[in-house]
Order: sequence, then C-alpha cells, then structure tokens
Amino acid sequence: MTPEGRVKAQVKDWLNAHGVWHFSPVSNGMGRHGIPDLICCAGGHFVGLECKAPGKRHTVTPLQQRELRKIDAAGGIALVVDDASQLPHLLGDLIRADQ
Repeated sequence: MTPEGRVKAQVKDWLNAHGVWHFSPVSNGMGRHGIPDLICCAGGHFVGLECKAPGKRHTVTPLQQRELRKIDAAGGIALVVDDASQLPHLLGDLIRADQ
C-alpha cells in the first residue's frame, strides 16, 4: 500500500468510528477531474476530503484546488489531510454538535 493509501485507510477508519457517512468516487477517466478522495457528510455538513501522503498536505494539484474552492464556495467544507490525527481538530466540532 502506498503512503497515501495508508492515510486514506486510516481516515476511513476514523470516519467509520465516528459515524461519518462517506464514499470514495471512482476515477475512471469519464468523471470530473480533481474531485476529493472522500465525499462525506459529517454532522449534516458536506465535506470533501483530499488525502495526501505524510508531509505532502500542501501539494494539491491545480484541478484539486479548483474543486476544493468550489466546495468551499458552495458552503461545504473542503479539507486536505496527510494524517488521520488531524481529523479530530478539523471535524470534531461537527461530530460533537451532531450528538
């Protein structure tokens, strides 16, 4: 498994443990480029999560950046993580507010 793949697996585990609905869009060349790795609903909020290998959090592509900005502009939450330990800080309030 790649370093990014390990981060994705850890992020999915965290989301599952906290009851966050999520799915991974399949990239097959026919869809929209730059879509985040995970589309989620946390505490009633739309969240787009882009996962990166450790230390690569600031290396989003221009297409990924475009999609993350569009999510943000539409009122959603657009995040880039390179470690699942960032999720309690970034999503914890949404999870707690829903309980």
